[in-house]
Amino acid sequence: MLNLWNPGPGLPMAVALLTAFLLGMLHGITPDEHTWPITFSYSVGSYSTRGGLKAGILFSLSFTLQRALAAELAWYALVGPLMRGDVQFFIYAVVGIVMVVAGAYILRLGRNLHLLGFLEHWGRREESADPRPVPLSMTLVHGFVAGWGTGAFAVLVYTVLVPAMSGPAVAFLPGLLFGLGTMSTQALFGAFFGRCMERWRLNARDKACLARRMSGRTLLWGGLVFFLVGLAGQFLPLGRLYVVTPIRVHNLHQLGVGFFLVVVALFAVAFWSLRRSVRELTGPSKG
Repeated sequence: MLNLWNPGPGLPMAVALLTAFLLGMLHGITPDEHTWPITFSYSVGSYSTRGGLKAGILFSLSFTLQRALAAELAWYALVGPLMRGDVQFFIYAVVGIVMVVAGAYILRLGRNLHLLGFLEHWGRREESADPRPVPLSMTLVHGFVAGWGTGAFAVLVYTVLVPAMSGPAVAFLPGLLFGLGTMSTQALFGAFFGRCMERWRLNARDKACLARRMSGRTLLWGGLVFFLVGLAGQFLPLGRLYVVTPIRVHNLHQLGVGFFLVVVALFAVAFWSLRRSVRELTGPSKG
């Protein structure tokens, strides 16, 4: 019998693989700091249904590769260090750095990356030229890096589903199926976010500029939040801060720092960047 909440040991191999795929779908649906920030940021920057779909697929593709590799390592009991709380926050910091770099590139910040006084300088510089096209290939980097973060879903894959495999030759399959399940839902979300941007009543040039500014700012400032939280997690017990809910679905039952990074930080930054970008394109100073 399938149990997506607490699958037990000794599962038949076929049941374990089906469980992995369905868990991946749930992982892609529920707000998760390893998936939603990247898919959302790049999908809105594509300002099209097709581009958003591509962003979701590309991110999930490298994420799937990472999970398959980690599942193989789990067979040999080599993923223990990934379960440590400080490693999770280290991943946040690395993902944040990648997001900041991508956002800076999109906004044409170029060589104006200074260590001191850079925030005010960036705020003045990012409007000096139209932002660059969003580099969807960066989602491949994001997916592979973010995949090394662990949560309830990853722990189930590594400690319950991988041991159900018949041998090392197929130990990667739970990770692969989990990644493909995530891809099936993240691709749909990417297409949805892209479609939302596509429907804005603006001319083609303004629509592209709006999407790129929003995407760049979301990546830049959202990435900065990720980096600062990841850095703080190296010194403070942030992993112990969480809220328990009655929802028995992983990522929704125990809401920790990662959840609030997605729901509060990411979407607050996205809403701010949307309002600012719309005001720039439709206000009296346009042009």
